[in-house]
Amino acid sequence: MYFNSNMKILRKRRGKTQDELAFALDMKRSTLSGYENKVAEPGLEILLKFSDYFGIAIDTLLKVDMSLLGESQIYQLEHGQDVFISGSKLRVLATTVNNENKENIEMVNEKAKAGYTNGFSDPEFISELPVFNLPFLSGNKKYRTFQLNGDSMLPIPDKSWVTGEFVQDWREVKSGDACVILTLNEGIVFKIIENKIAEEGKLTLFSLNPIYEPFDVEVRDIREIWRFTHYISSDIPEPYIPQSDLTKTVAHIKKEMNILKSRINR
Repeated sequence: MYFNSNMKILRKRRGKTQDELAFALDMKRSTLSGYENKVAEPGLEILLKFSDYFGIAIDTLLKVDMSLLGESQIYQLEHGQDVFISGSKLRVLATTVNNENKENIEMVNEKAKAGYTNGFSDPEFISELPVFNLPFLSGNKKYRTFQLNGDSMLPIPDKSWVTGEFVQDWREVKSGDACVILTLNEGIVFKIIENKIAEEGKLTLFSLNPIYEPFDVEVRDIREIWRFTHYISSDIPEPYIPQSDLTKTVAHIKKEMNILKSRINR
């Protein structure tokens, strides 16, 4: 947990001494000092006091190492854009760069998916993924590529490689966008999104293949969202045959079958 170090960071950003913050929270300075120096662990009531005072969720105070955040990210936290509350802009992303200090595109193949679910925020795990670069993509955005498994997104073929752009603010994802979503329960899924975060705190996920039913994912169960950019596949999608052409095709097949039968019966 990062509570003690986060307290020091937040207190100093407010320009408060330990005495001043302790007074504001109605506690002894020695008690506050004990929390900051990890001599004592705060109970739930104390955590709620800190959360209310700084306007930051308890989960964030405990789980997010603020020393790794940039100024803009901490500013967003302090101004109500807390990921554990709103699904908004704070995202601490483990990533890799090439020799020119440019972002790589890491590849998460089928075998790596299970490990990614647990290791997505682990720099060591991410550093072991294969990487590549695509010069036609923006150098100002972060991309990652995931391998599909199954037929739920047909006509995009099974085993295709889907590249997505990292989404900082989940509320900006538009209904109808295709995204790769990392969830606690479903793992990595590639779906069409209906964004209900603002109203209901969840996403509804749809497959392109109509035989699969849509399902909901609560925002608290989401860990990453990558907006679809493109896909790479060695397979050609099945062609779409309009209804009129399909009728003609069936009629032609029947005609050929009748000719074949007549020849057999001679």
